[in-house]
Amino acid sequence: MLKRLQRKTLIPTQIAGYAATLLVGAAIVMLACQLYADLRPLLTQQTDVFRGHAITLSKNVGALQSLNKRGIYFTEREIEELERQPFVAQVARFTSSGFHTKASINFAGQGLYTDLFFEGVPDRYIDVRSEEWRWDSTSNFIPVIIPEDYLSLYNFGFAESQSLPVISKGTVEQVSFTIDLDGNGRHRSFRSRIVGFSGKINTILAPEEFLEWANREFGSAATNPPSRLLVELADASDERIPRFMEEHNYSIKQDELESSKMVFFFRAAMAFLLTVALIIIALSVAFIVMSLNVIVQKNHDLFCNLHAIGYSPQQMARYYRRTVGIITVADMVAATTIALILRSLYVGKLSTVFTLEGSVWPIVIAAAVLTAALIGIYNYIILKTIRGTVEP
Repeated sequence: MLKRLQRKTLIPTQIAGYAATLLVGAAIVMLACQLYADLRPLLTQQTDVFRGHAITLSKNVGALQSLNKRGIYFTEREIEELERQPFVAQVARFTSSGFHTKASINFAGQGLYTDLFFEGVPDRYIDVRSEEWRWDSTSNFIPVIIPEDYLSLYNFGFAESQSLPVISKGTVEQVSFTIDLDGNGRHRSFRSRIVGFSGKINTILAPEEFLEWANREFGSAATNPPSRLLVELADASDERIPRFMEEHNYSIKQDELESSKMVFFFRAAMAFLLTVALIIIALSVAFIVMSLNVIVQKNHDLFCNLHAIGYSPQQMARYYRRTVGIITVADMVAATTIALILRSLYVGKLSTVFTLEGSVWPIVIAAAVLTAALIGIYNYIILKTIRGTVEP
């Protein structure tokens, strides 16, 4: 009898409105959690050819630096400040050549030469693996690495405009030339050859050991501080990186921070999506709570009479608890199904480009947490509302 009486108090349109809003909100929450779990590894994994993710850092050159060159160098204080940043794992300095360098080659019976410069970085940052990349003081051979862009500029720019033949990497690596070093009243010649092409470091590289030796032998006594740094990032997706670079007027290639910007916008989008979904769920909760209050107030005399003949608040609340609980669980099952279907659709699209190895546990966990939290809230509110009505 109690169940039949209470069933008549329910308003179907209000129950349907609650079910619809909860379904939409829960599906969005589950999908957002799953999407974040699936895509976050793709945005934060270390896919660079460097160990970790390293960026080349220099200072912006302005009018003052044109007049006073000292402004382009990094001081020890600036380097120490950079090393203290939480997003920095390690800082390495570019070693520059402090002596005059000339490269020459005999071609078609003619001697060709050009002035040159070298820079060096620790080997762990170099994206070229070659058995010839080594040097010691007894060696008369200097291995050289140049940027891939240099060869591309020749093949697709200069050679195209001058109707010259294009050159492959293998051809370039077969050409030997002579390196002449001058400084401190000394002169020495070395054999040299390009042993690789770097896709990341935009400079002409020689082994760091060679540059340290040559600077002692041919360079000036005063060594300039580094004008460029290689910064290994602990987390390339840290949104504090672009802000720090801008505040200190440091220059960096924009594409080196693309992952940081991408993850920042991805997190912002996920936060916005979750916020909208939680607002929808909160509105559905408010909707059902208001509906229950209306039911209780509208049937005030019925609840008081039921209490007077011996029904406790817990007994009267049981039907409403069960009804709201069943609707909530059914909504969560439907929302889980929808989220799984949508995930299979975007995984099918993305799997052609990326490898997604995540599980569906984020959806299951989100469904379980939402179900437990909502049922707990409803059980408390329903009992409190009925008790407040019949036990003034």
